Amino acid sequence: MAFYPVVVSPFLLPLRKFPKRLFFIPVLLFGIVFLVTSKAVVSSIQKYVRAANYISAAQIFLGDNFLLERPLSFADIKPRLLGHWGTAPGVNFIYANLNYLIKKHQAEMLFILGPGHGYAGLQSNLFMEGTLGKYFPFATQDLNGLGHVIKNFSWPYGFPSHTNPGTPGAILEGGELGYSLATAYGAVLDNPDLIAACVVGDGEAETGAIATAWHLSKFIDPSTNGAVLPILHLNGYKISGPTIFGRMSNADLLSLFKGSGYTPYVVEGEDEGVYEQMLETLEKCYQEIREIQKNAKTGKKLTGVPRGRRKLSFPSGGGGPCQGRCERAARGGELAQILQLWGTF
Repeated sequence: MAFYPVVVSPFLLPLRKFPKRLFFIPVLLFGIVFLVTSKAVVSSIQKYVRAANYISAAQIFLGDNFLLERPLSFADIKPRLLGHWGTAPGVNFIYANLNYLIKKHQAEMLFILGPGHGYAGLQSNLFMEGTLGKYFPFATQDLNGLGHVIKNFSWPYGFPSHTNPGTPGAILEGGELGYSLATAYGAVLDNPDLIAACVVGDGEAETGAIATAWHLSKFIDPSTNGAVLPILHLNGYKISGPTIFGRMSNADLLSLFKGSGYTPYVVEGEDEGVYEQMLETLEKCYQEIREIQKNAKTGKKLTGVPRGRRKLSFPSGGGGPCQGRCERAARGGELAQILQLWGTF
């Protein structure tokens, strides 16, 4: 499961497919090679997420000196800090891990982002994978392109702070809180090969629309429809305070979603172990989904089939500067030092 603060609009984006890799591994060395490969995958994803987190924070805070090539000064910081940092690290973490799953299985997947206000995170990924540059020629993958994207985030005639109709790959920009999960279930109807990975914020989860949409799994026929993989991103806070789910224990959350017909998994932590958990859990969910669909299509009777669901416990703004505290520090002249320390960590 995963947890986020406030959710503004459901955002749909087809995640990219990558060519399959073929591994020719000597049988006797399989265990060793698998271990090395697994560590290499985790390391690659970690580096990717760190870069995405940096670009996400830079879009919100920096107006110049984008790679900290000189000591950061107050003049380098944007006069208004617009955008939502708290949800961005989780968005980047989920996006990177889902893309690895797609690459590994050549899966057809749709990414639905309930926390659409975390556009700084989403746009970082679009920039890094090259999608943004296809539609905005100035978004080249060099210092000039990076500087242009950062400077023009949440800037007049630049990029908005939320997902929007101009976002490359966007199919729907809902504009209101709570419709992400219902949109995901609608997307998989009569689309048997599709998996809709839907990120639901724990603030968004307090809306009536989301509370009702959990029951839509009961209307999905795995023999003719695709599958929805809800990811509850729980960082414990919404924009005005702590969330209900954020105050609940894991045991209570598991009981709640088991009662709704799901098979919930918990992914949580702040060190590299959370990356290994995420890879293992996504793989397990993928295999369970395909097994359910295979059995349904071969005529096996399915009764009360649980739907996979994950909880990702990830601190709000995990690994980066708190925007609210930074705004207060700006008034005290300390913001440049805070950002410099984080950016060079």
